[in-house]
Amino acid sequence: MADKKNPSQVNDKAREIIEESRKQSNGKQFILWMAALVIGGALGWMNNPSLNELFNFIATIFTRMFQFIAVPTIALAVITTLSALGAKKDTKRIFAHTLVYTLLTTICSAAVGLALYLWIAPGNLPADVVGAGAAQVPQNLGKLSYYDHFLSVVPNNILYPFLSGNVLSVLFIAAAVGLALAFMPKTENRDVLLKGINGLQEVLFTLIRAILYVLPVGILAFAGQLAAQIEAGVIVGALGKYTAVVIGGNLLQFFIVLPLFLLARGLNPVDIMKKMSPALAVALFTKSSAATLPVTLASAEQNVKVNPRVSRFVLPICTTINMNGCAAFILVTSLFVMQNSGMNLTTDAMISWLFVAVLAAIGNAGVPMGCYFLTLSLMSSVGASIGIMGVILPIYTIIDMIETAENVWSDSCVCAMTNKDLKGVLEED
Repeated sequence: MADKKNPSQVNDKAREIIEESRKQSNGKQFILWMAALVIGGALGWMNNPSLNELFNFIATIFTRMFQFIAVPTIALAVITTLSALGAKKDTKRIFAHTLVYTLLTTICSAAVGLALYLWIAPGNLPADVVGAGAAQVPQNLGKLSYYDHFLSVVPNNILYPFLSGNVLSVLFIAAAVGLALAFMPKTENRDVLLKGINGLQEVLFTLIRAILYVLPVGILAFAGQLAAQIEAGVIVGALGKYTAVVIGGNLLQFFIVLPLFLLARGLNPVDIMKKMSPALAVALFTKSSAATLPVTLASAEQNVKVNPRVSRFVLPICTTINMNGCAAFILVTSLFVMQNSGMNLTTDAMISWLFVAVLAAIGNAGVPMGCYFLTLSLMSSVGASIGIMGVILPIYTIIDMIETAENVWSDSCVCAMTNKDLKGVLEED
């Protein structure tokens, strides 16, 4: 009986924790976050060196806090979910819906990027600009093969993935442990181990509540940091059309395509976007969907009222495989780099690269600049001029912010749709 009660007790405790923070959030919290965003942007635009240094310091602290809590959150969420569902048909149901929605939204995102690329048609960069950009490319990463990304998923040391923040490897280990707990004999040792894991998850939710409480300070710093970068001027000249394609594609996916998916499933996109705004704000400034996961989980369960059995399974998985913004970036950037390298881009080739971008995005880790380094490896493997990646690097900071927010918004949509599809089924079981 204890085995059946534990998951319910943990879920009830998690809801109690986030319910306490809900009393102080919603409307007032949203207004506070928006005020911090505006004030931080105004202060950053002043480009005061002392203020910028302070913003960088505070932003680094918050980024480290999110990174600190992200990896154990992913691991424990997957372990506890699979340990409870691994032997049940619910796991297959949830995963099937998650995978279908992930593939559909990611393919749509890449297709939107391709359509914009063909319409806006960015031209070639001057040869001297490309040559100068080559010096900006990290040399040790330019020679990596695409297969290295897949090999890095399978760990040869149980501690290294956690220490290095390798999200895919952590997910691999957590899935293995969770399924092992699900199928191992129901012994007293198993019950004790599960109680310890569930207790650790309660601690994490308490830490998440504390971080959310002081989050406005972080948003203020992140907004000031971004405004200073924009004021300094990072998008110039020949990169204008390329940047318009990447950012425009992300915005179309964010505000039109994904809301259409929600409407098709009978969900209100405006309502869900408002309720997931804490996670979207954190994603925008941390540039890491993995680091944002604790806030995404809390927002989904607290505001959208997603079943924890769904959210704690869907969101950690989506953090690593549902990369809408990354798919669009990989496709558009690959086409732009290959075009500037003199390669012939036929219609068949572009469609082929659309699916390559989708698969590559699914295999990417939700960490800052993950899409950039993955695209760099892809272009290196096909012999394209990776010097162009150095030209793109200065503007990638802003692109990465928008991409990550889109990724987290897509994760939220997939989670909400899966929860809607399985609401009655899970309750009956």
